Amino acid sequence: MLNNQQRIVITGVGLASPNANNLREFRQALLEKKSGVEHIDMRHMGKVCAGNAHFDETKHQNKKMRKRGTRAGAVSIYCAKEALEDAGLDLTNLDKDRIGIYLGITEHGNVETENEIHDLYQNNLDTSLWSHHHNPRTVANAPAGEVSLNLGITGPAYTIGAACAAGNLGLIHGMQMLRAGEVDLALAGGISESTHTFGIFAAFKSQGALAFDENPAIASRPMDKNRGGIVVSEGGCIYTLERLDSALARGARIYGEIVGHAINSDASDFVLPNTERQIQCMQKALKVAGLTPRDIDIVNLHATGTNLGDIQECKAVAAVFESSDKTFVNATKGLIGHTMGAAGALELAGNLPSFEDGLVHPCYNLDELDPECAIKGLVEKETMNVGEVNTILNNSFGMLGINSALIIKKYKE
Repeated sequence: MLNNQQRIVITGVGLASPNANNLREFRQALLEKKSGVEHIDMRHMGKVCAGNAHFDETKHQNKKMRKRGTRAGAVSIYCAKEALEDAGLDLTNLDKDRIGIYLGITEHGNVETENEIHDLYQNNLDTSLWSHHHNPRTVANAPAGEVSLNLGITGPAYTIGAACAAGNLGLIHGMQMLRAGEVDLALAGGISESTHTFGIFAAFKSQGALAFDENPAIASRPMDKNRGGIVVSEGGCIYTLERLDSALARGARIYGEIVGHAINSDASDFVLPNTERQIQCMQKALKVAGLTPRDIDIVNLHATGTNLGDIQECKAVAAVFESSDKTFVNATKGLIGHTMGAAGALELAGNLPSFEDGLVHPCYNLDELDPECAIKGLVEKETMNVGEVNTILNNSFGMLGINSALIIKKYKE
């Protein structure tokens, strides 16, 4: 039995998504089926479908620092500051040595490197024009480091490279550092700048996994029989995490409590998911939480919109939850695309308000369900009012076979 110093709760949420820039707007967009996917003109690629985040980069950052920094850093700073404000915390009253920043990323540095190589070739390969900011912009810890610089936080600040499972891993790591007593407050989650690099679009296209439609709002179609692949998106979601005793002492609003988690690896393929390892990951998270499948009210699928990826995950979820008659299953990427390193954290945020309103948002653009993706409890087209939601299991998987499952429970005294 965990005591109040070991129990870790969420007290703030800051996010930037393709269809909203705070939790209230994001939840409303999901319930109203507001898509954030649009057409953009991508260098070397032409017109593509993508989900860009449209937030104010200078709301929490001056123009000089933004010019020196990165898009990933701008996303991170925005989300971190919003998370602190949402938690009702004033940094001037906190020990900044005891605050940790743990941000999951898919990749970092591609945007800046591609831009500089492009400029190099526009200027007869004159390397004297190469930016002296290149190194600090492209080191892997840059997004977390930019948050540290912006907020003056002097505790540990680094990123966690975990492909598209990274958002969940940021939260898990923040929780673990709080439990270990390394920090007293954690800013944890995931971010992505993927829509600003042509390489990721070109790579998915070469794999036959890049979705496109003349109507961008329907390009991302996870589990639909006619799905065409991934819509690349950007965004971020950072949570303020605290020990329960700290949150209670200051009368904080508590969004939920982290009660279960698991991370494992497929060790079987670079790209193709492994159903058995995903099953084991979810089962381990349930064991850590001391819960059964029937105790889970919502399962949020990773559901990228790729053919085999959706099928493999649906088989895994069906196997774990076949005995439950009260678990509802949804997915989010139909409205926002795949936000890569931010996906796990951002999609969890979309379900957190279910603890208060009892609503389960549906999957999106799911006009004709692929029979191989059929799962009991799948919320296919319309929001469901299920009355009471107490637990959410959030799946997030990534390339090189990394799997994560995170369980959040409604806080009850």
